[in-house]
Amino acid sequence: MGLFNFVKKQFIDVLQWNEDTEGVLAWRYPMQDFEIQNGAILNVRESQMAVFVNEGKIADVFGPGTHKLTTQTLPLLTNLKNWDKLFDSPFKSDVYFFSTRVQTGRKWGTPQPITIRDKDFDMVRIRAFGMFSYRVADPRKVFTELSGTREIYTRDDAEVQLQGIMLATMASSLGSSGVPFLDMAANQMLMAQQVRGGLATAFEKYGLGLDEFNVGTVSLPPELQEALDARIGAGMKGGMSADKMAGFTRFQAAEAIPLAAQNEGGLAGIGAGLAAGVGVGQVMTQALTGAMAPQQQAPAPAAAAPAAPAGDAPEAQLEKLKTMLDKGLISQADYDEAKAKVLQKLIG
Repeated sequence: MGLFNFVKKQFIDVLQWNEDTEGVLAWRYPMQDFEIQNGAILNVRESQMAVFVNEGKIADVFGPGTHKLTTQTLPLLTNLKNWDKLFDSPFKSDVYFFSTRVQTGRKWGTPQPITIRDKDFDMVRIRAFGMFSYRVADPRKVFTELSGTREIYTRDDAEVQLQGIMLATMASSLGSSGVPFLDMAANQMLMAQQVRGGLATAFEKYGLGLDEFNVGTVSLPPELQEALDARIGAGMKGGMSADKMAGFTRFQAAEAIPLAAQNEGGLAGIGAGLAAGVGVGQVMTQALTGAMAPQQQAPAPAAAAPAAPAGDAPEAQLEKLKTMLDKGLISQADYDEAKAKVLQKLIG
């Protein structure tokens, strides 16, 4: 019976992986009752690596090439097996092949909004989506931290595990960057740069190399989107120079003045409503004073759009145009045309 079982044994002379299935990162060679012959050939193709594991312990790792398996080429396995001389008989060992090809065009996203710290808004909730690419860089770490002894480990398996890591890294990177979130939301490349460094470090801990990372879309809560729109408008009016908050307040006051005439009581009514905000009231007073000041030069004829002095700041040009409109010296169409030209020069 023993002789019959010995004859039944099958031996492996060549070990290789053809990568027949797309998206597989790690594949265990099917040993079953097979044993590896002394002097067997290991074929590792380009974009592959092979790992020998003995009783759960990683032994030798092979890169691309053709390798003859002996005690000289398997030093760590030889040590684990306590072979004190050249082995002549077959041996058993788990062999795992890893694909090191770049996994391109992988999608990432935040199914639920994530909360990040921001110096302007304290806390911000966002949803974002994009693409990333990665590859197996260290099969030892991937085996230890991710794939383990599974027969097949796919990129879908990896990305389920990586999803939480990516979201936590994104929140940490954006929150500690010191860059206002509104700036990053308006520049998705900047946001990707802030996240990529921390994400590459996180991937490295699991034996993966981050190849590319980009942010495709950013979805903001409605109230934050309104604030972003207001800030962009303030920047166009030149009111967000050194002191952002003061500039933002001036912008709000400038927007409120044209609406005052539509309220009951005119400017007096809106002034009473804003009495609690002393700072805003002062800004409105300064704006009105500038608007009511007598002009030193005669205005341009109403039939043509006025050309503001080239040396004036854009906000001064807009203020003069508004004054002329309020005094009836130019038409609404002339005002709109001249305003558009000033803003075009300002924003390029």
